[in-house]
Amino acid sequence: MKRIGVLALQGDVREHIFAIENCGAFATEVKRPGDLENLDGLIIPGGESTTIAKLLRIFELFEPLQKALTNGLPVYGSCAGMILLANKIIDGTSDQETLEVIDITVKRNAFGRQVDSFEQELLIPEIDSKPFNAIFIRAPWIEQIGADVKSLAEIKSSDGLMHSVLAREKNILVSSFHPELTGDLRVHRYFIDKIC
Repeated sequence: MKRIGVLALQGDVREHIFAIENCGAFATEVKRPGDLENLDGLIIPGGESTTIAKLLRIFELFEPLQKALTNGLPVYGSCAGMILLANKIIDGTSDQETLEVIDITVKRNAFGRQVDSFEQELLIPEIDSKPFNAIFIRAPWIEQIGADVKSLAEIKSSDGLMHSVLAREKNILVSSFHPELTGDLRVHRYFIDKIC
């Protein structure tokens, strides 16, 4: 049975644990450097990216986590998790840190504020032919994508342009949306079965 950690400092921790267990894997909370040992994969949940980054420093997890990811630990970041994994951020705070492990530029709160949260049907051909109901909450989008990064889903924003909201680079998966809030396990299954 695969052992999947969930970074449990802030955000949708319980919901990701529920999804992992419903995919038939073992879920465990990650709060300390030692919790990173013997994992087959890690999920960084949605929440507030600047807060999570500061808590990573407080709990002395920032460097150990960055090292584990650089050494190949598979990771999936949803919403704030995507921001934390990105190489670059647009509209971040002046002191905002990221783990810099996926070659994307992310725009924070790209779709607007909390009141602008929405749901939209997404097609993700790499995962399934049936649409996926995606929930976007103060969501980022991917502004630029590196040569080795594959966009798996895009949506058209109010500016009429297409923006990637789900992408993969090797064993790193990121999404703008929150699959853990839908009860649809397909994104989690894809991460656990195909990436970990």
